[in-house]
Amino acid sequence: MGLFGFWRRGRADAAIEQWHADWEAALSRLDDAAAGQLEARLRALAATAEDVEVEDEMLQALRDAVALERDLAGGLLPAVDTTHRVAAGERCHFSAPVSMPDDPAQATGRLLLTAGRAAFAGGSRSPSMPWHATRDVIRHGRDLLFVRAGGDEGSRFRCNSFSDAVRGAAIARHLIRAARRQPL
Repeated sequence: MGLFGFWRRGRADAAIEQWHADWEAALSRLDDAAAGQLEARLRALAATAEDVEVEDEMLQALRDAVALERDLAGGLLPAVDTTHRVAAGERCHFSAPVSMPDDPAQATGRLLLTAGRAAFAGGSRSPSMPWHATRDVIRHGRDLLFVRAGGDEGSRFRCNSFSDAVRGAAIARHLIRAARRQPL
C-alpha cells in the first residue's frame, strides 16, 4: 500500500467512525428518517471502506428498533412461542442466542425475556433476574448489561446481532417500566 492508499484508508476509517457515532445518535432518538440518510452515506463509504457488513447489520437494527418502538408505544409486545423450562410457563417476549463473555466458561445459550424476568438458558448456571429487581438494561454494541437494583452488579450477555441487542434492550426496558407500575 502506497502513501495515498494509507491516507485514503485513514479517511475511510474516520468516516466509518463518524457513521457509527451518527448511528448511535439516531438509535437513541429512534430517528426513522436518519436510516435513509445513514444508508446513503454507507453506500458512498462502501467504495472506500474495506467492508461495511457490520454497518449494514447496524442499519437493519435501527430499522428494527424503530418498528419495535412503534409496537411498544401501541401496547404491543412481541410474543415468542417457547416451551423452554426457564420460561416456566410465563409469556415470552424475546428469545435470542447469546453468550456470557464474563463467565470463565464463556457459556452460550439463549436469553429469554418473559413477562416476569430475564432468564438465561445454557451453560452450567442459569442466571435469572426479575424485572422488579432490575435497575436498568444498558446496551453497548452487541452486549446487554442487566444491572440489579440496589447495586452495581449484574449480568452481561453478548448477542449475535445488533438487531437482537437493540430489540432485547427495548423490550427489557419496557418490561422493567411495566413492573414498576404494578402495585406490590
